[in-house]
Amino acid sequence: MFNIPVKSVSLFACCLLTAVATISADQFVYVSLLKEKQILVYHQDARSGILTKKHTVSCPAEPAYLASSRDGRWLLASLRSTGQLASFRIDPADGSLTLLNVVEGGEDPAFLITDWTDRFLLTAYYIADQVTVHRIGPDGRLQAEPVQTVPTADNAHGIAVNTSNTAVFVPHTGANCVYQFAFDGESGRLKAANPPLVAASVGQNPRHVVLHPNDKWAFTSNEAGASQEDGVSRFDITEQNTLVLRQSLSSLPSDFDAGRNSTSRCQITPNGRFVYVANRGHHSIAGFSVDQNTGELTSLGQTPTEPVPRSFCITPDGRFLYAAGEASGRLVTYAIEPNGNLMQRNVQDAGPVAWGVHVVSVPERR
Repeated sequence: MFNIPVKSVSLFACCLLTAVATISADQFVYVSLLKEKQILVYHQDARSGILTKKHTVSCPAEPAYLASSRDGRWLLASLRSTGQLASFRIDPADGSLTLLNVVEGGEDPAFLITDWTDRFLLTAYYIADQVTVHRIGPDGRLQAEPVQTVPTADNAHGIAVNTSNTAVFVPHTGANCVYQFAFDGESGRLKAANPPLVAASVGQNPRHVVLHPNDKWAFTSNEAGASQEDGVSRFDITEQNTLVLRQSLSSLPSDFDAGRNSTSRCQITPNGRFVYVANRGHHSIAGFSVDQNTGELTSLGQTPTEPVPRSFCITPDGRFLYAAGEASGRLVTYAIEPNGNLMQRNVQDAGPVAWGVHVVSVPERR
């Protein structure tokens, strides 16, 4: 028989109770099915990354791109057919969604993202050629009237907000440029930077933009695919939060006709070591390593994926990547290896016209 000191027993009991009381944060993956007017909810196995479908949520209109509050409490969706924006409450227990409200936005909301305080939703509009800012209430509901509507140029398609919450960048495919703004995190208002935009190289057509965690570099996916040198671009971010184009690389193998391809989503791992760009046409995910001193990109090659990969996401821990094939309606799970290579773990059916893929880490439950 073991004699255990009372103090040790008490300490052990306290630790055990704390461990039981706190449940590690779960991760859920949300997939929008455009034509079905549905959002699918998947639970992620933390060890393997494999997804299990849990819920199918009906939407008031066709959901396209998805975003979430950075605290994991709300899911936001662009309803492209009606030009509206929808907010849902996320149940941290099972990832299920409850519709909170729907507000008017503008024609063809192509992309949306919250600021770093979770008090504002910024949206880019592909047809309306504008950016809006909507206030997010403490209950997750979107304010009906936007804080600001900013006319820009042809085909606004993406948005990124720097980590200090002071700068916003908006790529435009039609205008072949990236608009740049100063952002007031208190009022939610945008002000044109000086200069108000940076032009891309001829024929690049920047579509999406992501920022390195150090806020020194920005990376764009370039939709046009007009040459073998324009799939992805790197920009330096100046002290004035404006962009300077420094590098462009192909997202394709040298023997593939770039005219048959257009890029889509661009993502960066949370540690800033790797950038990925989806190829529609080549049907692959292109990987790039990021030099942590200069931001310079080096190609890692391409990983095959499902036809027409419009959207993909990377988990907050940087371990897994999920890609949806718009043409196949299938969802692919990849493990991100330490060297940035993608290792396919699973392929599963999602549904027709799988449009947006978004991962959310929900708050811990006690």
